[in-house]
Amino acid sequence: MDVASPPLTTGPDAGVVRPSRTVLRLSLHVAWVLALAVATELRVGRFGFHPSDQGFILAQAWRVRHGEVPHSDIISARPLGSAYLHIVDFVLPGPLFFVSSVLSMLEIILATIAFAALVTRRRVRDWGPGLTGLTAAASLLNLNAFPLMAWHTIDGIFLTACGAWALDSGLRNGKAWPRRLGLVLLGTAVFVKQSFAPVPLIALCWLLLHPSLREGAFRTGRWWGRLAWDLPALGAFLVFYLGIVAFDGGLGAMAEQLTGGLPAYGERLLGLWLENPETLLRPPVRGLTFFAIAGVLLALLGVFRERAGFAGAVLARLLLLAGVAVVVGTVVDGHFTGASRWADVLWWILGVALLVNWAAKRRFPRMGALVFATGFMTSLSWGNDTPTLFTGTLALTAILELSDALPPLPDPPRRIALAGATAMGLVAVLASGWAVVVHHDEAAYLDMAREKLTGDLGTVTPSMRGIRTNPGTFTYISQIQDCVTRYPAGRTAVLPDNPFAYPAFDLRNPFPLEWPLPLEIVADAPQRMLARADELNREGDYLVLFQTVSMPVLAKGGPVPAEVAGDAPIFDYLGLENALRSRLTGQTVTCGSFVGKWAPRP
Repeated sequence: MDVASPPLTTGPDAGVVRPSRTVLRLSLHVAWVLALAVATELRVGRFGFHPSDQGFILAQAWRVRHGEVPHSDIISARPLGSAYLHIVDFVLPGPLFFVSSVLSMLEIILATIAFAALVTRRRVRDWGPGLTGLTAAASLLNLNAFPLMAWHTIDGIFLTACGAWALDSGLRNGKAWPRRLGLVLLGTAVFVKQSFAPVPLIALCWLLLHPSLREGAFRTGRWWGRLAWDLPALGAFLVFYLGIVAFDGGLGAMAEQLTGGLPAYGERLLGLWLENPETLLRPPVRGLTFFAIAGVLLALLGVFRERAGFAGAVLARLLLLAGVAVVVGTVVDGHFTGASRWADVLWWILGVALLVNWAAKRRFPRMGALVFATGFMTSLSWGNDTPTLFTGTLALTAILELSDALPPLPDPPRRIALAGATAMGLVAVLASGWAVVVHHDEAAYLDMAREKLTGDLGTVTPSMRGIRTNPGTFTYISQIQDCVTRYPAGRTAVLPDNPFAYPAFDLRNPFPLEWPLPLEIVADAPQRMLARADELNREGDYLVLFQTVSMPVLAKGGPVPAEVAGDAPIFDYLGLENALRSRLTGQTVTCGSFVGKWAPRP
């Protein structure tokens, strides 16, 4: 399936692309990327807000921006590479949460482009409307039902994809700066989340085994000199991160925190059908069975392409259409919900497509295998142990690998090919865009349907201008703003499920955790939280608010009480919030649904 632009000219200069034409093509690609990111935020991302995870990464970046040190001042079960990356969210002009969402969508789009360029081995400037449209559609499917927000998994995918893209470009073109830029990005991936730990190892093997660097490796000083610069590039962020932590004496705490969390092994993804093969005959997993049947037949046609002739080439394209139908059907049947296992099915479908391509082409599809590995790393999660954030790339790569295994046929006339590719890309974008919009309109992430999102959070704080939510959540967030205004303090905490509040209201959290979820409480976190309460008692000038309304209640729109008593029960996960409430000696205050302890500035 050739979805790249056909040659623009014929004759002796057909292989020459004028610089002006190259600039025009690149400008068009930049334009659609920016337009898609902004349009997605305007139409989808800004509708719906939940006070918990939609500010988690920004809260960590807020602390790092103010000079706090990972693992010493900030307890985290993951490395805080994302906190450093998202400092840029605060630098760019515009409302913080809106800008951050646009940047996250840009990460998703660029990662999708990078993997598509790697798999197709085509420069983006040579893409036609077909591949461009499919990639844009895959970007939207990667978002699916996920909220547009800064998130470490998105960062890991982005760093892996763009790092591999730059490294591959540098190795193939013999240029040092893209190669080393790619190594820096790939080496950073593991510091946003441990699940991306294999990425630097893949980069190292890629670097050492690539033909352009392997030739004469042990005979030339030039090779060793180049390696002496490449390895520090791969470890640049490691040196930066460990240097900051070590300077503050936090290496021991870092080791305890990063190894103290609940491990994730991907057993749910790997056991999709292995634990019970009968699921291969039941939806949604039976789509994998149909795809495997079509794939085996296609592989056989590829192996025996000379005997199959023209009829075999036509049959192969019919099998490709069957495979595409299975992929599309899996997406449609999944309804963008993790419980349907649609992302897991797509991951296994890609595995089959890689084997089909390998058998037909007699060449291992390394870039497709990188996508496959990234899908597995994406699934290593506590709350979303499935490659849902990678579904569009999984689907697109499976189709591309299958189409690459087709026996050759004469190319159709240029106009017909261009019209067909344009129609295919346009239909893909419109269909995926429609599906994403409809799903988010029906029920935004941990929020309500779009027509019920009547509260504009920009009236509460300028940092959230343009973000809309349900009346209950709007009231809840307005109460936080009222609390911090009525009871000013140099240090303010809003516990437990409100990490967004710190960057949204310019608050400095005195505790070493932004969001004390049970899984986030690692190492000596409880002891340090309680010890910090004792310090606050001695120093004064603090406000600690405790929520009485749970997050599931907010997701349903309330109710949020206008006032509660000072002894009202608070929301508590493991008893830590109640322990802090008892330990703090400040005066008891109430505002809206919040109960607090306040010690004015001495």
